[in-house]
Amino acid sequence: MRKLSFTVIAITFATLVSCGSGIDDQPANAEGFTAIEQNIKSEFGADAYYTELTVVYIESIGNTVNATVTKDPSSLEMGEWNLVQGNWNQTSEITLEVPEGSQAADFMFQLKDDISLSKLGELVEHSSTKLKSEKNIKNPTLSLAYIKYPDNGDTSKAEYVVQLKPEGGGTTFSFFYKLSGEFVNMNY
Repeated sequence: MRKLSFTVIAITFATLVSCGSGIDDQPANAEGFTAIEQNIKSEFGADAYYTELTVVYIESIGNTVNATVTKDPSSLEMGEWNLVQGNWNQTSEITLEVPEGSQAADFMFQLKDDISLSKLGELVEHSSTKLKSEKNIKNPTLSLAYIKYPDNGDTSKAEYVVQLKPEGGGTTFSFFYKLSGEFVNMNY
């Protein structure tokens, strides 16, 4: 009986830990953003298509995600979704129009090897380090990070964008990177 009680307690604890806090408290780094990407793929599937994907940090509630996504680009239907405090909610439906002779998927991206939240999280870390050294800001905080995909579908113009603020608020610093991770510029 004692062994059974210990087993039940261990299973209950493991379940609580694995279901835990979700994406709310994931750190703004490659590992944390990988966990967020896994949550997104769990919700929409590994082969979903996106036109917008943003991770927003709000101090009072933690990380949130905004996504415009479809599982079937040829349907020309997409949904706008928000993930807040562990709950996905659809906020609107979108019907797409694409130029004749083109496919909707040409104007969308997937989370695969060439575009990933893991890479975006890595760039958040890089931006934070750069801000600390160049602007002497001690504790930069993530404001938002997103994949900027051009409306015309030109993947060569796609970018990762990271916005950081000083811990207590103030000026927002925006960092722009190519999909390869190459730094493009910073502005504020």
